[in-house]
Amino acid sequence: MSSLFLHTRKTTVLLFLLMIAYTLTAQQNIDKTIAVIGKYIVLRSEFERELKALKSEGIKINDSTKGVLLDELMYQKLLVSQAEKDSTIQVKDDQVETELNRRMNYYLAQFGSEDKFEAFYGKPVKQYKEEMRDDIRYILLSQQMQQKIVGDAKVSPSDVRSFFNAIPTDSLPLVSTEVEIGQLIKKPVVSVEAKQAARSKLEGLRQRVLNGESMSTIAALYTDDPGSARSGGEYDNIARGQFVPEFESVAFRLKPGEISEVFESPFGYHFIQLIARRGEIVDVRHILSAPKISNQDVLHAKTELDTIYKLIIEGKTTFCAACAKHSDDKDTKNNCGILQNANAGTTKFEIEQIGQMDQNLVFMLDKMVPGDISKPIMHSESDGKQSFKIIYLKSRSEPHKASLKEDYQRIQNMAQMTKQKKLVDIWVNKKLKGTYVHIDADYKNLPFKRNWKQEGLQ
Repeated sequence: MSSLFLHTRKTTVLLFLLMIAYTLTAQQNIDKTIAVIGKYIVLRSEFERELKALKSEGIKINDSTKGVLLDELMYQKLLVSQAEKDSTIQVKDDQVETELNRRMNYYLAQFGSEDKFEAFYGKPVKQYKEEMRDDIRYILLSQQMQQKIVGDAKVSPSDVRSFFNAIPTDSLPLVSTEVEIGQLIKKPVVSVEAKQAARSKLEGLRQRVLNGESMSTIAALYTDDPGSARSGGEYDNIARGQFVPEFESVAFRLKPGEISEVFESPFGYHFIQLIARRGEIVDVRHILSAPKISNQDVLHAKTELDTIYKLIIEGKTTFCAACAKHSDDKDTKNNCGILQNANAGTTKFEIEQIGQMDQNLVFMLDKMVPGDISKPIMHSESDGKQSFKIIYLKSRSEPHKASLKEDYQRIQNMAQMTKQKKLVDIWVNKKLKGTYVHIDADYKNLPFKRNWKQEGLQ
């Protein structure tokens, strides 16, 4: 009985491997499979697309980079494979759309325009998004699975001290110059006349659509939204949470084909046509009329900030109080204007990070000492609009070897990441014992950080 069972099991495994081999052979006419993890595969096209994304961010591509990338793609496939067996882990369509659009917005911002993006990848943005859809779903599944693996792995102060004390003195990380900075921003206020003109223009365009003219054509000619002009004002697969609330509250109330009244958002005036709705996802077409900011509006903002600056310098108010009362930056005004470093979880930025945001700011900070406040300078918002700001340098640390006193948050993050990595490594090694893994000969000698080539079904 046991020998028959063993024979049957070997036959099943053999058939499974033959099926995979047949699938890989068929795939090679279209693409090439470079790795198999369980029932999931990593295609060469997927691998090369991610390499291109890294290259577009200025990352040097070599064997080490390739090894790290393939290792991560294989790890994600293993996570997805296990997530599918876990009924508590689910990813909804609107989550996929939100993450897909977030990534696309990031990529487009890196390139500066859709044209440059499409020239680099050799395909339309819409096609690239569709090709990424399944990958994004898998990434979200893998993230949930990883979160379940590491759980709430926290480190106590004693854990942090033990971790730090275990680092040899000559191996302590070197911390480059770090700064804490605050900003107070004043944006030009659009005049009532400019708002009235923008709304009047949009009311006229809406009436033309109601009279039978093509909304797509009118949007392409007249919309002030550069992100949708080329597509005739159309945005597809919009999930809740992607656009400003004013826009979404109108879009999700419409019926297919219905055209909204003119409404206002922080970007200006719009009207929307609902093309289709699929649950909490909509396809819409819209036209935007943005009020024009005059030179007088800009001058008024500059004059107002000059006055605020003078009050701070004369000691009649503090930078913190001035931010709370006058700043137009909603993210910092109630935090004394201090910027948060989301990547590090602190208020400190390495000077190189500041350079990536604004190289001119680096030159300015180089001439300042802690406690200094800059004179008002011109500032370009993320939407390209002009504003003005003053900068406050709260602190600056010189390059030094990491210490618990000066870099506790950094050491704590390192200790927590190390603890989570150990949990992940234990989980991976456990799951690999019962998981089929195959790596193509052209890729199997890349430097991996995980033991994908351990003995087993290879």
